[in-house]
Amino acid sequence: MINLNQRNLSLAAGMAAAVVLTAGALIASTARAETGLPVGQPAPDFTAMDSHGAEVSLSDFAGRTVVIEWTNEGCPFVRKHYAQPPGNMQGLQADAAADNTVWLTVISSAPGKQGHVDAETANQWTEQHHAAPAHILLDPEGTLGRLYKAKTTPHMYVIGPQGRVAYQGAIDSIASANVADIATATNYVREALTSLTAGEP
Repeated sequence: MINLNQRNLSLAAGMAAAVVLTAGALIASTARAETGLPVGQPAPDFTAMDSHGAEVSLSDFAGRTVVIEWTNEGCPFVRKHYAQPPGNMQGLQADAAADNTVWLTVISSAPGKQGHVDAETANQWTEQHHAAPAHILLDPEGTLGRLYKAKTTPHMYVIGPQGRVAYQGAIDSIASANVADIATATNYVREALTSLTAGEP
């Protein structure tokens, strides 16, 4: 298990419309992630500090489905999915909570880079956008991002009740920042959650 409060990883970042996540910063992109943890692999446990100062471990939620969402409030693709209306990300979060699924939002942007916020700002942004994750995890050193090979925002993981990766990649099938595209896109996260509920791969 990796404790995010004890590891200290070096940061490397490059800019191109947003910041590449290589140990702590993020690219703003919603396309399918080319890398990530393979589906079927056990999800690595971790302990991270949330925006209310509590330590949160993946193992806290053993036996439950967990969604992990990498976010960056400066990313146009993140803004698309949090736009109101339609409140796409918020709707997914609400539906997940109603189904006893745990939603963890992770902010891996490094200090001084796009998307980096302190705990108070993260909570304010969440409240303003009527978002409802179970926890906002602060990962300014990029330890959790590196552990999960998170390459994009929003980069999504669905972890099944057995603790294995059921899905990882984009939120949906249309890689654009246009809110209107949400209505016609295939939502991969919703499909993954529906499949898990039905006991399907």
